[in-house]
Amino acid sequence: MPGIFVRGLKAKTVRQLKDRARRNGRSLQSEAKLLIEQSAGSDDVRILLDRWKQRFAGRKFSSSAGLIREDRAR
Repeated sequence: MPGIFVRGLKAKTVRQLKDRARRNGRSLQSEAKLLIEQSAGSDDVRILLDRWKQRFAGRKFSSSAGLIREDRAR
């Protein structure tokens, strides 16, 4: 499995990452790996949202507040 080495991190950043890992019950490496993997996958979500925006572009949607109020009144 490929690996990376990150240089030049501020001591405060490392301390915050260690604290976060401890709170989540993970090792420092596991926490950093999870954050990197989540960040790398964020483009997939952005692409999906862009497709939905294109799909619904130009459409107008009415507010559902009235329907919700009506339903609650039953």
